[in-house]
Amino acid sequence: MEDQLKVAIIQSNLIWEKPKKNRKLFSEKIESIITPVDLIVLPEMFTSGFTMNAAAVAETMDGKSVEWMKKMALQTGVAIVGSLIIQEAGKFYNRLLFVEPSGLITTYNKRHTFTLAGEDKVFSAGSEKVIVEYKGWKICPLVCYDLRFPVWARNTEDYDALIYVANWPKPRILPWDILLKARAIENMCYVIGVNRVGLDEAENEYTGHSAVYDVLGNPVTILRPNKEHIEIAVLDRHHITYYRNKLKFLDDKDAFILT
Repeated sequence: MEDQLKVAIIQSNLIWEKPKKNRKLFSEKIESIITPVDLIVLPEMFTSGFTMNAAAVAETMDGKSVEWMKKMALQTGVAIVGSLIIQEAGKFYNRLLFVEPSGLITTYNKRHTFTLAGEDKVFSAGSEKVIVEYKGWKICPLVCYDLRFPVWARNTEDYDALIYVANWPKPRILPWDILLKARAIENMCYVIGVNRVGLDEAENEYTGHSAVYDVLGNPVTILRPNKEHIEIAVLDRHHITYYRNKLKFLDDKDAFILT
């Protein structure tokens, strides 16, 4: 068990529906990280952008992008997190992969498909919340639109950190900022939000605002908007333990069962 978890968040533009070019782009960015880290977080649909043209870019779990993630994790000795369009059993999923250097892969299928963009008509929704245990840290990985649904993220598993990977557009960036902070406060955990920048082929503009917040909602780091950038944040277990023991807010949480 490690007292600190060093996380590199990569705020980047994405090349529309070009997995090979995006893999090359992120290979270069990952290789530029010279500070030792434990975890690297990429945006949602990092090989394609947030496209509903799933059939054109979907891959399988044996595909090149999953193999690339395994290769990069092994090569760097660092876990890699990001979501891809995965086809499985005749269905498409917006699937987050948490790939460890050992080759172990934990997957999470986005629960809340974004109806405003028609994601629900193309992608099948996930039904299982996932907790990853990595280096003694319990991490709950979620995807973009999941951020708007606090019940799904509620900390009933005593996790230490939430991760949101996203393609969250400029017109609604204020809720992104506010809800990341809210999820940290209400769950007394670190929250890591990684969003893309740039303009996609559907004329959606993305301004980033990637950030990490501590259990009190204080910013550990906030990346400059509209800039491609890599930032390293240090998560401290003592910070979590101290404030949970002092304030005990999670002891008063409501009990519920999701159906």
